[in-house]
Amino acid sequence: MPRAALSRALAVPLALALVGLLPGYVVGQPGTGVRDAAYWLQLTLTVYSGGRLAAMVLTRRRRLIQGAFWLFVYVAMGVAPLAQEVIGQVPTPVVGPRSDTTTAIVLVLVGCVAFDVGALLARHRPAARVRRARPSAQVSRRRLWLLIAVAYVGSAISILKLGGPAVFFSSRQAISESVQSSGLAGGGDSHVGSAFIRGFGTVPALLAMLFLVRWMITSRVARRTPLAIAALCGLVVINAIVNNPVSNPRYWFLTVVFSLLFTAFPRSPVMYRTALVTGVVAALLLFPFLDRFRYDSGGYHPVQSTSVLEPLTIKDYDQVGMFANTLTFVHSRKGHAHGRQLAADVFFFVPRSVWHGKPLDSGVQVGQWMGMTNTNLSSPLWAELWLDFGPVGMTGGFLALGYLCARGDRRYAQRTVEDGRPGTVMAVVIPLVCGYSFILLRGPLLQASGRIGIAAVCLALVTTFSEDRRKILR
Repeated sequence: MPRAALSRALAVPLALALVGLLPGYVVGQPGTGVRDAAYWLQLTLTVYSGGRLAAMVLTRRRRLIQGAFWLFVYVAMGVAPLAQEVIGQVPTPVVGPRSDTTTAIVLVLVGCVAFDVGALLARHRPAARVRRARPSAQVSRRRLWLLIAVAYVGSAISILKLGGPAVFFSSRQAISESVQSSGLAGGGDSHVGSAFIRGFGTVPALLAMLFLVRWMITSRVARRTPLAIAALCGLVVINAIVNNPVSNPRYWFLTVVFSLLFTAFPRSPVMYRTALVTGVVAALLLFPFLDRFRYDSGGYHPVQSTSVLEPLTIKDYDQVGMFANTLTFVHSRKGHAHGRQLAADVFFFVPRSVWHGKPLDSGVQVGQWMGMTNTNLSSPLWAELWLDFGPVGMTGGFLALGYLCARGDRRYAQRTVEDGRPGTVMAVVIPLVCGYSFILLRGPLLQASGRIGIAAVCLALVTTFSEDRRKILR
């Protein structure tokens, strides 16, 4: 009853704020933007995603991955592009005709609707005729200690290779320079070596810490085990070094924060709602200014703005414009890639010295075609699917994505509310996917694939389906 009363109390002001007040405030700002079809479609997308985000915040069950999806869409594909339409300023040049921008917004809306349909299908699956009890994935106690050892060794190697702990608290530019001076960057366009060192130094440490946090908050045995307490304290220190916001991209630090919050507070509706609502505020007000640590003091140029909306026109929010550029890129070239980009994402670990025709990141490809000097551009999931498979593939991809996200959220609810065992793998995996979904939705996928592969290896290492209490966490 208290939770239901809280939901009813929040429903009206939250829906008004996300659907009406914030878009209305943006629309009411002065600017030189044209009020054409693209503008009205962008406003429609903002209102639609705001309504869906409000529904995610107020839902009775915590829907982590779906909530993260609508948080990203509302901010990066909704409010920020709407602000760009109003003031007539874009972070990345849109080289094609205005009609391509209009088409891109329509396709984003199509993808969002397909996502909702897929989630709805997951809620109304036909009941199986015969349900067999399947053992759930649990954490093997012995192999968890092996993962902890891997985390310590991997982080130590990464710290030593990159020049010691101090470089992790300087800037991302200093990290890049350390990679170049250590010879990890490799030759040409290949960054497999440096990506492996960075991923091996960050992902196992984060996963080991999450599993230990889950074990601590659900097990009295763990809280009475000095070795487990010492290991967790050490991992907290290591993560403060290798996963801090100074030396890591902001989206990765967002992954660390979301996964840690939802692992430590798996049953708290207050934490869930606070995280989503605070995410909107932080993304709009703080995120553009958190680029302070990308460069050293000489290369940093603070955001200069004469309007409250100008910080939303920086490169962090170029997703709709880059989708429009991707449409123009496909139309001006030979057509769609027919899965070549996805193959490069799956086989990310194959160096270009072996795979000579390996495609570049989608954002890099489009950026080079545009003649951009800085090709570190986004390639949202809509653009990735369109580039490979066209409109049908993009729609089907978001239909499947909505289905899988809804199934994952339901599995998380079952494993944290109905099954409170300390070693439940899904109680850690779903929060991690929730946080990492911001990176996957922003793209390019090729850049995001390395950490996914390392995380998959770590999960395979610790996962067991044994029901023997002597072998699993308790």
